[in-house]
Amino acid sequence: MELKLNHLSRRFRDKTAVSDFTATLTPGVWGLLGANGAGKTTLMRMIAGILDPSDGQVLYNGTPLSEFGETYRAVLGFLPQDFGFPPEFSVRDYLLYAAALKGLDKQTSRQRVKELLDQVSLTEAARKKIRHLSGGMRRRVGIAQALLNDPEILILDEPTAGLDPGERVRFRNLLSELARDRIVLISTHIVSDVEYIATRHLLMKDGRLLASGTASDLVQLVDRRVWTCRVPSQDVPELESRLQVTGLRNEDDGTVTLRYLAAAPEVSGSVPAAPRLEDVYLWLFPESTGYEERSAK
Repeated sequence: MELKLNHLSRRFRDKTAVSDFTATLTPGVWGLLGANGAGKTTLMRMIAGILDPSDGQVLYNGTPLSEFGETYRAVLGFLPQDFGFPPEFSVRDYLLYAAALKGLDKQTSRQRVKELLDQVSLTEAARKKIRHLSGGMRRRVGIAQALLNDPEILILDEPTAGLDPGERVRFRNLLSELARDRIVLISTHIVSDVEYIATRHLLMKDGRLLASGTASDLVQLVDRRVWTCRVPSQDVPELESRLQVTGLRNEDDGTVTLRYLAAAPEVSGSVPAAPRLEDVYLWLFPESTGYEERSAK
């Protein structure tokens, strides 16, 4: 099973949202990491067959999507960042409706809906109207509809938005189980959602693929660029104004342990810290911490 993204580009009038993106996805969980506006949603819409590329093509098991037609839907599950639903539908009725659109027969639909309501912890809410649900519960409905046809390819755009910490853990565990025999692509800007469950990661910025690999591969990009030091608390504001600080911890003696990113140590007494995937993200996307804006002043 293989999903190949072959030099994909997508232009919208005077803007290029995705530029020459090439990657080959195999079964497992793949994390698509990038700041808001990086082009992740446009890329996923092309993979889902909703949006045609300006250049390049998507191939599934060597066959271009254009040759699949409607049959591609049978192997695809897709959760967009904002999914629509009929406001008067109950959770169960909506899932049965979505199953019919996916071509499932009535018996299979009822069984799949029952199983998925349990998997995403919505059994007790099955008869509630979706418009009365919380944002997190609506997100779980969306996840369930993406899984209805037991897809070989599962594409999830910011799937954990609105989920509480417990729901996020359950969802990550569910995806790990699902990914044993399918391709799961998760787009997110929340590194912790994919750090421990993704087989590999794709880092995207300004429509381009910056880097790809396992978490252990990618953390090498920030080897000896992550530092910690202990400083007087009164020094923290000045250090935050000029360093890319990624963590602060108040100590019992009134000092502060500071973690920051830099090509070389910037504070006396700094020692290297073990890098994490989040450090890679923050190094490549300094705007996410406001560092670029501060350093430009």
